[in-house]
Amino acid sequence: MSIAMTRDSAVGTALNSLLSRQRAAQSRDGAPPAAVRIDRLNRCIALLVDFRSEIEAALEADFGARSRQATAFTDIASSIGPLKHARDHLAKWMRTERRATSPRVLWFLGARAEIRHQPKGVVGVISPWNFPVNLTFAPLAGVLAAGNRAMIKPSEMTPATSELLKKMFASAFDEEEIAVVTGGPEVGQAFSSLAFDHLVFTGATSIGRHVMRAAAENLVPVTLELGGKSPVVIGRSADLATAAARIMNGKTLNAGQICLAPDYVLAPADRMGAFVEEAKAAVGRLFPTIRENPDYTAIVADRHYARLTGYVDDARAKGAEIVEINPAGEDLRQQPHRRIPPTLILNPTDDMKVMQEEIFGPLLPVKSYQKVDEAIGYINAHARPLGLYYFGTDKDERDRVLDLTTSGGVTVNDVVMHVAQEELPFGGIGPAGMGAYHGHDGFREFSHRKSVFHQMKKDIGPLRMLRPPYGAGIARFLASQIKR
Repeated sequence: MSIAMTRDSAVGTALNSLLSRQRAAQSRDGAPPAAVRIDRLNRCIALLVDFRSEIEAALEADFGARSRQATAFTDIASSIGPLKHARDHLAKWMRTERRATSPRVLWFLGARAEIRHQPKGVVGVISPWNFPVNLTFAPLAGVLAAGNRAMIKPSEMTPATSELLKKMFASAFDEEEIAVVTGGPEVGQAFSSLAFDHLVFTGATSIGRHVMRAAAENLVPVTLELGGKSPVVIGRSADLATAAARIMNGKTLNAGQICLAPDYVLAPADRMGAFVEEAKAAVGRLFPTIRENPDYTAIVADRHYARLTGYVDDARAKGAEIVEINPAGEDLRQQPHRRIPPTLILNPTDDMKVMQEEIFGPLLPVKSYQKVDEAIGYINAHARPLGLYYFGTDKDERDRVLDLTTSGGVTVNDVVMHVAQEELPFGGIGPAGMGAYHGHDGFREFSHRKSVFHQMKKDIGPLRMLRPPYGAGIARFLASQIKR
């Protein structure tokens, strides 16, 4: 469904009509059985397989330069995995959960307690531009496994991919099952204001605040996958060559345009120089050239390119040491695409813009510390991040960092990879987001977990004593409960 109207009222009317159709279909058909849910997941998998080449081409066009192999890995294969995982486990997830009764004696007398998983209904999905396919299909794994229908609003920043998503879903799903709505900010605003049964938003914290505010008007529950400045703590026991290779790989994947990309490094002061040299060597192995390298992703838009170069200029002007890692020494000032080389910003200060905002690009500030408690203190003095990364073999130090900091998730001795674990919930905390999905946690996130209590059939003593006229029975019961 493409909405080209510019008047807010017209946009809202069209979107509400679509939502009403999906909600009426859900009411008409009821909670879908496992076979229907599996069929929907299989159709999503088939779309990703059948449209692989078109997806790769669309993202290359939207970014100007983006590796097709990287797209196949980060947007296609990484979407098929969650869909298959949900397909293969949903029958087990759907089972009624038995719970103990309170007091326990009621169970012996025939009472039962349970939780039934019910579809919430219609779930809205607002997906971002950095991984527009993955961050549409990965939430859908839980949404569809839980038996819901979905309306999707992809980003206008990647128009070719958004139009392709609309074409893909229209080829395999009726709009009463899954519908894609395209359009600009006015459509996005109207979309986030709809009375969904649940809303998933992935994007910037600043936009997340607006989305949550709009959803609150209808008391719509939200899953917000935001971002923040995810720190890396390099312990004194870390193997620097391994750490640098993994950090720089995470920082240059999609040119750092990842919500979980390492945003800054905290390194022991006496190992700063060695880390810089290892980072240079790691980038040289990954990208011997940058200017025309098909494996090196461009920055998505001119305004983001200007924002990132502005961060570097601001840091340089305020006294930071800038280390541009350009292995072939190429002139990148004039190029057909917006490629920025991996750039280390050494000893940044908090008055620099690069330390105040999520970077979302291939810039990596590196700060030094004397003792690991300084690094912990610095992290805790700032907003809680989506991810945190620790490198080292010192278990006591590792646990100290993990126990004394709070983040959405953690990867030890690598970066980003906790997001790929289907049996770990993925989500943020505080400004980094709320709610979590992936695997069983995604099924639970998009299900209404309905509590059901079955009372004993016979109206025997334990029930009668709870009703007037009160007597010795309830006195004995209260005496057994009201005590230390």
